[in-house]
Parts: sequence; C-alpha cells; structure tokens
Amino acid sequence: MTDRALTSGRVTLPGRPALMLWVGGAALLLLLFLLRDLLPQAAKYPDAWIIPVKDWIAAVIQWMKVYMFGLTRLVAGIIDIPLRFAFSLLAKGFKFGHGETAFIFPRLSWIGVCFVMALLGWIYGGVRLAALCGLSFLALAVFRVWDNAMLTLALIVICVPFCAITGLLVGIWGYRSPAANRMFISPALDLMQTMPTFAYLIPMLILFGASPVSALLATGLFATPPMVRATILGLTKVPQEIKDFADMVGCTPAQKLWRVLIPAAKPSLMLGVNQVIMLALNMVIISSMIGAGGLGYDVLLALRALKVGQAMEAGLAIVIIAIVLDRLSQAIAQKRTDTSESRATAWAAGHGNLILALVVLVATTLASLVFPVFNKVPEALTFTTAPWWKAGVDWMTVNLFDVIEVMRTTLLIYVLNPVRTLFEGLPWLGITLMIAAGGWRLGGQGLGLTLAALCAFCAVTGLWVPAMQTLYLCGISALFAAMLGIPIGMWASRSDRVSAIVTPIIDTLQTIPSFCFIIPVVMLFRVGDVTAMIATVAFAIVPAVRYTNHGLRQVPQQLIEAGIVSGCTKWQLFRRVQLPVAMPEIMLGINQTILLALSMIIICAMIGTRDLGQEVFKALSKADAGRGIVAGLAIAFIGIIADRLITAWVNRLKESRGVA
Repeated sequence: MTDRALTSGRVTLPGRPALMLWVGGAALLLLLFLLRDLLPQAAKYPDAWIIPVKDWIAAVIQWMKVYMFGLTRLVAGIIDIPLRFAFSLLAKGFKFGHGETAFIFPRLSWIGVCFVMALLGWIYGGVRLAALCGLSFLALAVFRVWDNAMLTLALIVICVPFCAITGLLVGIWGYRSPAANRMFISPALDLMQTMPTFAYLIPMLILFGASPVSALLATGLFATPPMVRATILGLTKVPQEIKDFADMVGCTPAQKLWRVLIPAAKPSLMLGVNQVIMLALNMVIISSMIGAGGLGYDVLLALRALKVGQAMEAGLAIVIIAIVLDRLSQAIAQKRTDTSESRATAWAAGHGNLILALVVLVATTLASLVFPVFNKVPEALTFTTAPWWKAGVDWMTVNLFDVIEVMRTTLLIYVLNPVRTLFEGLPWLGITLMIAAGGWRLGGQGLGLTLAALCAFCAVTGLWVPAMQTLYLCGISALFAAMLGIPIGMWASRSDRVSAIVTPIIDTLQTIPSFCFIIPVVMLFRVGDVTAMIATVAFAIVPAVRYTNHGLRQVPQQLIEAGIVSGCTKWQLFRRVQLPVAMPEIMLGINQTILLALSMIIICAMIGTRDLGQEVFKALSKADAGRGIVAGLAIAFIGIIADRLITAWVNRLKESRGVA
C-alpha cells in the first residue's frame, strides 16, 4: 500500500480488483432481481420490518404544538409586526380607526417605487441597469399585477435581512470552530439544501397555522444555508497577510473579525446575499400554499383552474422580479468604492441619493392622497397579456397537437415507462450493497457505511418504491440535461461568439424560479411524467453548460501548447488534453445538475407525478408532519448520496491528476 493511501486513511484498490468489485456488485444486483420470488425479503422490504419513524416524528410535532403553543404564538406575534408593516407600506396601506370613519393612508406610490428601483440601478450599474430595473417594475404596474407583486416583494424585504444576519452569525461560528463546522453545521446545511421545499411547509403549518408568518419562517429556513456557506468560504479565503497584519497592529478578536475579515470577505458575502434572494423568491412562491399570498398564489389558482393566460402572466411577473433582484444584487456585490474619493465626498454622495429617494417616495405617496393616478395606474393605461398567452398556447395545441402527442407518447412508451418499471423492481438489498461498495471504493469504509445507512432509510421507513420512482425520474431528467448541456458547454468553450449567446441565456434560466418552468410545459404536454421531465431538464441544464464551459476554458495554456508542439490534432488535443483536465469540473456540474433535477422533480408532484414528492404533497394537504418529514428526509438522503459519491469521484480524479 502506498504512503498516500496510508496517510489518506482509506483503502485504495488497484484497477483490476476495483473492476471486479463493480462487476461483482452488478452481478449480485442482477441475481437478486432475477430471484426476487425465491428471496422476497431481499427484493422487497418486508412490511413487518418497517420502523414507524413517521409516527415518532408526528408525536414530537404534536407535543410541540400542545406544550409550546405560548412560545409559537409569541414568535408569530413578534415576526408579524415587521411583516404587517411591510405589507402595509408596499401593498395595502395603513388603516387608522374602524368602520365608516376609518382613514387609510396610502401605500408607497408605484411611481415612487419605480423611480427608486431605477435610481438603485443607476447607482450600482449605470444607465442600462437603471433602465432594466425601472422599466421592469413599470411593467408590473402596467400588467395589472402590482398589488400581488408588492406582497411578494414585502416578504422578500423582511426575509432576506433575517436570512443574511442569521447566516452570517452561523458562518462566523463555523469559521471560528472547524470542528463544529465539520460535525454539525456542514451536515445540517447538506440536509437543509437537499430537503424538498414542501417539507419545510408542513411543520410550519402545524406550529404556526396558515399565515404569512408560517410562509416567512419556511422561506427563511430554506434560504439561509447559502449565506452560511458563503460566510465560511469568504472568511477562509481572506489572504493570510491581511490576518497577520490585523494581529500585528494589536486588533482584538472582535476588531479583527468586524473591521478586517468581514470587509475583506465582502464580495463572497454579497454573492451569498444574492443566492439568499433567489432562494427566498423561489420559496415564497411555494409557500403561497400556506398563506403567503402574492404572485405565487395567483399561479396556483390559475393552474388549478387551467387558466393559461393568467398563469403565464403571473409567472412572467415572478421572472421579472427575479431578474431585477438578481442583477441588482450582483451589481452591488461587484461595486467597488473609489479609494480616490474622500470619505466626506463618498458620504455626501451616498446620503444624497438616499435623501433623493426618500423625498420622491414621500412626495409621490402624499400626492396619491389628492391624485389617484399616483396610487394606482389608470385602467386606460394598463393591459393584460393573458389573452395573448392563451391564444398562443391554443394555436400550438391545435396546429402542433400531432407532433406534441407523438413526442409525449413515444417518450412514455419507449423510455419512461420501461425505465420506471425497471427501477420499481430494483431489490433494496442489492442497491444498498452497491452504494456501500461504491462509497467504500471512492471514499473509504466510513463513507460506504454512511451511504448504506442513508439508502437503507428509504427501505426501513416503507418508502422504497416511491424512492425508486423519484430516482428514476430524477436520473433520466439529469441524464437528458447532461446530454444536452455538456455539448453546449463544449461548443461555447471553443467559440467566444457562441459563449456570448449562451451565457445570457443560462444566466436568465438560472434566475427563473423553478415553479415557473412548469407553467408553459404543462399547458402543452398536460400533467404527467413527460411534463415533469421536460420542465426538469430546462431547469437543471444550467450547471452542465456552465461548468463544462468554465472547466474547458480553465485548462492551463501550457498544457495546450505542449499538446500542439507534440503534433496533436484539434480532436486529439481536445480528447487527450483538455477533456481529461476539465473532467473534475464537468463532474461537479453533473453533480449540481442532479441536485437541481431532484429539487425540481419534487415540485413536479403538483402536476401528477408518483414519487416521494407526491408523498410530501399529500402530507401537506393532510397536515401529516410525520409522513411529510420522513418523505422529505428520504429525498434529502438521495441527494446526499449522489453528492457524496460524485464529490468523492471528483476528488479521486483530481488526486490522480495532481490537481489541488
């Protein structure tokens, strides 16, 4: 055994035994599948062996509901104060008094809000960003979705600071205590980021009821992990010389953290805030099911009533908000302070813009007391695009029905149904042993045992078949996304012109909330697995494209020049030099594609898929916390297994190529 293998603490198998391990595992899996009638307990987990984990969790949640009622009401009351203020400020106005004598002070004028958004764009990104922000919010007013758009924005305005501060504090703890990060924080973040969105709604619904407070708490839990990771990463990446300088000048630990490390890590922290905004907006739409209201509720109602135009219009409004917040937060993250300016000049400029924004907001809001046009866009100036969307979908349905139906039927009969049947029949014991062997081979005994335990959880809780249904649809969607995304990324890496076209497209796709991908697809392909697969591929293709393009472009130039000097053709240079070096980066893209596909598949439970997502969806409708959380854990464990296996494989690839 080599010194590297000894120091790494894991068994390293030579090539031939490793091949024999995989062949033996595959043979065992096939044998258990063929002998499922003779060995039924190895193929199908016996009902008598099922552990009632969901009943235990349900009992704990019920105990919390009964004995922590006072605490939950107190928390709800505290959170409700800023939330109601934001609703009143942006959407509903302030009501004073009761009955006929009540006076309603108007909300912020739509004209003032559009101006402030344009001003923010101009400050941080110039004329182009100002036009994007201002005209986008103007479109919300003109399209008659301003009221619900402001409800959604109000939730974001309250939720994002809460997530950012909480994530910052937890990230600081993880940075200062690597042991706590390794043992508690990192596993918790992995679980939270792979847990399906619906699973967050169930305990909040039971403990806090159907209300905006429940939606806010669920959104906060879902959106905080990126900020924690960004904080730990940003503080870790601060150059050592900066840390040494802070020690040399006599900074206390608190001064070093808040005056040196945090400012130095600002770019990473702002990127974390950007991710928090995107995840919060995504989750706010889902949490409309438990009382959040806003645009997400509009989409839900329209989908249930099959109102194509209204669903598309509300979805478009969500996309507009997502794009504006994404571009604006990225611009703020990239903004650099001009060190040539004096502190007084910078202070005057910053506060001058703030004063201008406040003056415009106050003036336009007061003007709305006299002139209704400042409070609401006149009907004559507004229009709806719903009839156009409906007409477009109707035209495609009528004229492309045969093509769409042939495509849908072909995918179902020849691809999806056979693969689904195969996965539903996979023996639980064989799959568990295969995953254990893969984990042991790639990461050692500890990883193998951990992954085997996570896989067995799906069986011992009675969710093996739904887990395999989830794995089938997630796997086939991720496969199609990779088959499309990797070639596009390769093409973009070899042509700056193609990259200039592809990059804005994938940037836009990345900002669209996952919920919005379902709307156009379900209108054309109806509900079912085909619709879920197409929407998932569109949502999950971005990492495959981005990581492939980035990985191939990051190949060291000296390696390429060495290949050219050696007489390699362009194809040989690509196949034998660039592709092997970029393979770890490409595999990380596939890893992210799988995780995004898994998260999207769960949301697709709303359109009729049969899998673990449907278990969570049913649990939400029945307020069954135990059933929903156990199904959510099973989904999270599938994601963690895939992530750990691919990450271990990438580490082995890097190790074999001497890449840090």
